[in-house]
Amino acid sequence: MRVIVTGGAGFIGSNLVDRLLAEGHRVVVVDNFDPFYAREFKESNLAAALAQPGFELREIDIRDAAAINALVSGFQPDAIVHLAARAGVRPSIIDPALYTAVNVQGTVHLLQAACTLEPRPRFVYASSSSVYGDRPDAPFRETDPVDHPVSPYAATKKACELLAHTFHHLHGLPITGLRFFTAFGPRNRPDLAIAKFARLIDRGEPVPMFGDGTTRRDYTYVGDIVDGVIRAIDRCTSYHLYNLGHSEPIELRAMIEGLGQALGRTPIIERYPEQPGDVRQTYADISRAAAELGYAPGTPFAEGLARYVDWLRSTGASPGKTSGDSGS
Repeated sequence: MRVIVTGGAGFIGSNLVDRLLAEGHRVVVVDNFDPFYAREFKESNLAAALAQPGFELREIDIRDAAAINALVSGFQPDAIVHLAARAGVRPSIIDPALYTAVNVQGTVHLLQAACTLEPRPRFVYASSSSVYGDRPDAPFRETDPVDHPVSPYAATKKACELLAHTFHHLHGLPITGLRFFTAFGPRNRPDLAIAKFARLIDRGEPVPMFGDGTTRRDYTYVGDIVDGVIRAIDRCTSYHLYNLGHSEPIELRAMIEGLGQALGRTPIIERYPEQPGDVRQTYADISRAAAELGYAPGTPFAEGLARYVDWLRSTGASPGKTSGDSGS
């Protein structure tokens, strides 16, 4: 199978690419190495893939419609996995126009290009738990209304879901959306909480805790996320939308404590007010993904943290180092 993976040099993308190559697929990665975090971090993510004969890297910005069209028409993919996006809730509040251009316009370019092919390729794209907004009721189900996003990032992800449905309806594109809940594990983006906190804890510096520490996130190990993506590619017919989470939310204060235990250090906590755009909880109902994809996340949070710390140590990427800190 020929697969295009946008954002394939990133955290989830590179883990997915390794899995696809191991299964014998031909893979083209599209990434523009956006300076949101250090280029060398992403390049290291692809070190193993670059040695594989079925792999190709194309440095393309998804806002470049002509480049996307040329790639899709030339490679003739059987599947497109669209993970590229400007990420992060708080930065989206500062620059909503950029987030709209990359996340929405870029997605339209890929959808349009996919619809030029016959037969239509399978199209699997990343949405986000952020679309659910700030809600007290849980767990979150795909059938819940998602009409009140609380950040520009969340709004762009909801817009992409609407566009995906439109392209399926108008052009018969088989398409599956995946609402990722907080992924963590080896190659964790350096701007994400677990990676930032690991650096601070290891250096003996204070960890900023926004709010009272009771906010909850549905942390999901990246290997389980990748398994869900693979299953979605294999079963991508018609139009579908799935939550990919672990369905066991962890409080912020428990996450910090668990990370300290995995690192063998005691965290120093500094308290701050809650931040604009943050939500009280994320909590995935994964019953639809379980029934239709066979999705069954099996990595406990503590085990995932231990694997993440092992990866940091084995790669020499001590969390105390600052080489990847530019994206924080």
